[in-house]
Amino acid sequence: MPISLKDIAASLGAETLGDASLLVDRLAEPLEAREGDLALAVVPKFSEHLKASAARAAVVWQGADLSELGLDGAIVAPRGRLAMAVLTRLMDDEPSFPNGPDIHPMSAIDPSAVIGKGARIGAFVSIGPGTVIGDNATLHAGVRIGANVRIGSGFTAQMGAAIGGDGFSFTTDGPSNVERAVRSRPGVPIEPMDGAWHRIHSLGGVEIGDNVEIGANSTVDAGTIRATRIGNGCKIDNLVQVGHNVILGEDCLLCAQAAIAGSSVLGARVILGGKSGVADNLTIGRDVVAGGGAIVLADVADGIFVSGHPAQPTHEYRAGLKALRRLIKR
Repeated sequence: MPISLKDIAASLGAETLGDASLLVDRLAEPLEAREGDLALAVVPKFSEHLKASAARAAVVWQGADLSELGLDGAIVAPRGRLAMAVLTRLMDDEPSFPNGPDIHPMSAIDPSAVIGKGARIGAFVSIGPGTVIGDNATLHAGVRIGANVRIGSGFTAQMGAAIGGDGFSFTTDGPSNVERAVRSRPGVPIEPMDGAWHRIHSLGGVEIGDNVEIGANSTVDAGTIRATRIGNGCKIDNLVQVGHNVILGEDCLLCAQAAIAGSSVLGARVILGGKSGVADNLTIGRDVVAGGGAIVLADVADGIFVSGHPAQPTHEYRAGLKALRRLIKR
């Protein structure tokens, strides 16, 4: 449905320039914008693209000149990426759920599961016994939620996410090769032994707070005895692994291919960059940022930015790289 610049600006808490009654029905990048589109040009580097397009309306930067850009109306975005968050929400027509039923007939929901009001459940979604899902959940095609999972309101799971599977937890009759390797003497090979693995089953389920999003093909394992817990507001990208017994504080952000091993605890607002990892049984403080590819092998205090393998404070990691380059040049 077309929407006016005035109404969009009200949603953003932003001001308008020029004709605020202009109607737009689609978002577009500046160079590809058509006459009825709202071009997203939140920084001056897009000015030439705007001039070359057919756009009459755009989201622009503070101080933009409409006549110079060839626009009839505009919205001034005080913070570009935040404006994009609001705009994409306004324009999202959820193509996965066009006009069909809110719960797809090809989903499989156990009769004992409880599904909140306003839930939308796609094809081939499976929900196990005893699971409770809060209001306004969106489960895209192929999501698998196991038994006795507790999920708050406003939950979103993208295609193929799996929640509540058994954790990767095994033991051996005697000391495993991992234990023996830690204790071994340098240069002395580990002697062969019976290394059969015995599964430790996961009985603790998963608890997920409100307004959590889990990306495509990501996994959250059930806890062993107590639940794996994901706090309110956490956002989990595609292809992320959250191990058994892990606890995530509120508003954590886990980027693609990040992995957290069993029983580690992350404080509020922790960010794990792409392909980063956290070893098992660690405590990561609040507001920690782990850069892309960082491998965290020890506890991290509050508010530290870490990088590298093994992860260390980023200023130390960068200083080490500079020192290494100087040595190589010699």
